[in-house]
Amino acid sequence: MKQFAKWVFQILRQEQHGLSLVSTLWILTILSILATQLLYSIHIEQRTQRNFLDRAKFHYAARAGFEWTLARMRGDQTPFDSLGESWAEPIEGQVEDGIQVGNFLNYRVTITDEASKVNVNAADVGLISNLLAQVGASQDDALTQELANKIVEGQPYRTVRDLARVEGMTSELLYGVPQTDGFTQTSTIASNANTIFSTANFSNSQTTATDRQPGLVDLATIYSVDTNTDPNGQPLVNINTAGTEELTKINGQQNQPVFTQAEAESLIQQRDFDKLGALIDAQAVSDEIFNNIQDRLTTEDADEDTDEEETNNPQQQNMQQQNENGQVNINTADVETFETLPGIDQGIAERIVNHRDTQGFFQNTDAIKDVKMLTQQEFIGIVDKITLKDGDTRSGLININTAPPEILALLPGMDPQKAEAIVTHREAEAPDTSQIQSFTEEEIKGNPFTSISQLAELAEIDFGTFREVVDWVTHRSHGYRIESNGVDMANKTISTCIGIIDRTGNEIGVQYWRQD
Repeated sequence: MKQFAKWVFQILRQEQHGLSLVSTLWILTILSILATQLLYSIHIEQRTQRNFLDRAKFHYAARAGFEWTLARMRGDQTPFDSLGESWAEPIEGQVEDGIQVGNFLNYRVTITDEASKVNVNAADVGLISNLLAQVGASQDDALTQELANKIVEGQPYRTVRDLARVEGMTSELLYGVPQTDGFTQTSTIASNANTIFSTANFSNSQTTATDRQPGLVDLATIYSVDTNTDPNGQPLVNINTAGTEELTKINGQQNQPVFTQAEAESLIQQRDFDKLGALIDAQAVSDEIFNNIQDRLTTEDADEDTDEEETNNPQQQNMQQQNENGQVNINTADVETFETLPGIDQGIAERIVNHRDTQGFFQNTDAIKDVKMLTQQEFIGIVDKITLKDGDTRSGLININTAPPEILALLPGMDPQKAEAIVTHREAEAPDTSQIQSFTEEEIKGNPFTSISQLAELAEIDFGTFREVVDWVTHRSHGYRIESNGVDMANKTISTCIGIIDRTGNEIGVQYWRQD
């Protein structure tokens, strides 16, 4: 019995040791798990801190690239803005790491001219319709026109993405649709709904941003802006509000005055122009002037029986120009005789005589109102010096030096062939680089337009096209989109700063800012 008790005691003692061992192992296991979790948490925290530090450093690099670009844009003194200038090329640079001594951080900057896009706050229904067709809508469909009307009615917009609130707008039109090999797209107008929608079939679902057909967010803007000045930096003359003195100071291409005193007064009497091209239809003799002098005008000779010998007599010639009632024969009167009429000076008189010499005799006195205020060449010579808007800036103009042909072709009077002609001209080697290079020390590629009047020199741009498009174009820009990226050694973008700048004032203003 004693032996049995001893045996039982030994067994219990062994079990106690076993339980202690098991308990110890469990405790060690739990401690190991806790230690592992602690180390993992420390690792995650350290990694988070490193990532935060890296993002902070590369944001600093991106911001440094943005600020450096601002300084560069401040120094751009050329009176034109073209893709041949250095700002149009991607900018790469480095900034010293403020934490790790001897290390440098890389940045890459791209600049986009906002005037290379269509400004949805300034475009009319026609241009908006063309733009919608460019992003996939059916241009000939009534609902496309209705959508264009609604977009214009909703102006102004704070961002292009605000167009999403316009009834009938679709995500395909606004943001574009992916494209790959085998992709087909058809734009369809729903017959029973006031919606424009697109359907697409894909043979491959893998697409990238570069495979996307552009939408309105890619081709439109609200930030395009230009100064209301001529190529020499002088204020433009508003032909709808300028006084006689201002109008007579407008000079043509040969630096000669275009309007005389009487011509300026005649222009003021008939002006209410909605387009610059309407100026070419202005009468040299306004309705008001004509009403004052019509009783003194005639198309009949003073004496139809006068023989040839008498017509060689200066006194008789003067009688042919004015009859016994003092009426002026507009088919025979010379410049001096026309100047005797109220409201007619040498400028208007010369235009009447030139018109008669080139177009033939006037059939009646009313026909004198067919004499135009300007010739085509005179109009071309002053388009860079006149405007229809007051104020320091003009919005919505398309820069012919930076806009792609797809955008240029959308403008009034334009088509793809004319757009390509503009691009070909600006990319060609300049025949005379001295004038272009005189504006800056940097080498400028291509042959940029330095005035709007140069468009008329292209064989593909006839005068009809020129007079339609001049209201929509410029040769420079003051609104730009700057995207600056902080990139690591693997060329991976870590941080991005995007800003829209306005250079129209004395200081560059940032109109929009976003950082990622």
